[in-house]
Amino acid sequence: MGGYVTRKGKKYYAVVELATDPLSGRRRRIWHPAGTTKRSAQQLLGQLFDDLESNTFLEPEAITVAGYLVDEWLDSTKNELRHATFDSYRRNIENHVVPHIGAVKLQALRPLDLTRYYSTLLSSGRRDGRGGLSAKSVRNIHQMLRKAFDDAVRSHYLRSNPAIGAKPPKQSASGSNDLRYWTAAELRTFLRHNRDHRHTPLWTVAASTGMRRGELLGLRWRDVDLKQRRLSIRQTIISVNYEVLRSEPKTVKARRSIDLDVNTVQILRAHRAEQDLERRALALDHHPDDLVFCREDGEAYHPEFVRQSFDRRVRSSPVPKIRFHDLRHTHATLMLKAGIAPKIVSERLGHATVAFTMDVYAHVIPGMQAEAAQVFGDVLFGDPDPDAPEL
Repeated sequence: MGGYVTRKGKKYYAVVELATDPLSGRRRRIWHPAGTTKRSAQQLLGQLFDDLESNTFLEPEAITVAGYLVDEWLDSTKNELRHATFDSYRRNIENHVVPHIGAVKLQALRPLDLTRYYSTLLSSGRRDGRGGLSAKSVRNIHQMLRKAFDDAVRSHYLRSNPAIGAKPPKQSASGSNDLRYWTAAELRTFLRHNRDHRHTPLWTVAASTGMRRGELLGLRWRDVDLKQRRLSIRQTIISVNYEVLRSEPKTVKARRSIDLDVNTVQILRAHRAEQDLERRALALDHHPDDLVFCREDGEAYHPEFVRQSFDRRVRSSPVPKIRFHDLRHTHATLMLKAGIAPKIVSERLGHATVAFTMDVYAHVIPGMQAEAAQVFGDVLFGDPDPDAPEL
């Protein structure tokens, strides 16, 4: 084993000489680009010698970022990821990674390259050419690449992970770019305006519990205790590559029970009675899935169908435009504004921690702090106690 530093044009190289090739009889030389200074090449050569001695030496590979992610890494993660997570990785790789940095040699990828790539996604990353991706979307891609390149290091494709030194976009703690919600008056207006729609019970439960769309569509009558005014989340229905799949809640905290108010219970009772009448009229047997919100034949709704139905009704209603998921934000915001303890709100939403809940809904904090300050001021400086000594 040997090596030396040499220069070609304006660039220096660290050249490592390995054992003789048994077929050709020639000594194998591997050239490693080392920048524009001799000193950097000497430092790299020393590092390469250390790697050879510790058996962590990496030969230059022709594999590209696309070749590694698509042909090797993605398939290797299929059995360890949830269906929805795997599908989001696949779509991000196909739609946002391969078109931009897919042709780059994996071992040539630098942190600076990734930082510039993230900036491109922010400015012009949308596939339809209508601007850039959100900071949250770009950060999701960064986290995916960081995991993928961690695996590349463990597989001895890379010496270090370039995503660690890259700078993804910062996201505001409140997530104000993506979070919208209705006031109580706007929510009432929407529900009254659409009181005869088939999905009004679904929208009402979504707003009164903060449940996710998949949790609502996976809710079964056996998970609802109308007498005790409580429901339990035990399964979800999701769409992966437009296929409807049943799944379990994402985390232990997501598998939870939620108490219901009297009005929501009445709406659910009426919905169940209407559902029974409908099935008798259609001469349908009780469906084994026992879903609370479903098609006339008892089969599950496609999540996209539910989203589109909501979007159409919002457009035709005299209320600000929000997404279906923003009913969840509406629930949390109204509860916090009403003075409900953040821990209770966090439990109802199924968040991992109360801190995460408060980070997401930080927009509510200023008003809550002002009210708290006034309450304390009234306690301290309110009506004077006639028996208190003068200061």
